[in-house]
Amino acid sequence: MDFTIRKMQTEDTKAVRKIAIEGWHNTYESIIPLEIQDDFLEAAYNEKMLIKRAENTNFYVAEREGKILGFANFSSVKKERVVELASIYTLPNEKYKGIGTALIQYAIKDIQPKKIYVSVESLNTVGLKFYEAKNFKIEKEYDDIFNGHVLKTTRMYLDME
Repeated sequence: MDFTIRKMQTEDTKAVRKIAIEGWHNTYESIIPLEIQDDFLEAAYNEKMLIKRAENTNFYVAEREGKILGFANFSSVKKERVVELASIYTLPNEKYKGIGTALIQYAIKDIQPKKIYVSVESLNTVGLKFYEAKNFKIEKEYDDIFNGHVLKTTRMYLDME
């Protein structure tokens, strides 16, 4: 492993924002209209929101030689040690290098959850295969309205017990 995992710091916000934008555009280019992506990214990944998320949630980054390669953001631990994996992205040229797996493994050691939930756009086959390879199971599938756009969503979970 030629990278390290650590908790996100406020000085990481620009790099995390860049990864979120590249990751979203790469993942959802044929699934979610660009305008809807950009509206969401501006709201969820602006500097103020990222600082708030770093302070109030479990937010990790992977870095190599000072460069942020990817991130994972988990909710705060809820009742009965349940967390939500809100987002996980790497730079597109860093996919398939074990970064996403390492981010999840690090979070599991740090948070020690009993269960992790994640919601995945059902047409995001790369994401679905990633979670299935990590032993996430499908709980349900449903339609979700995302900024006025209907998404097919797959709800998955990983039981740690």
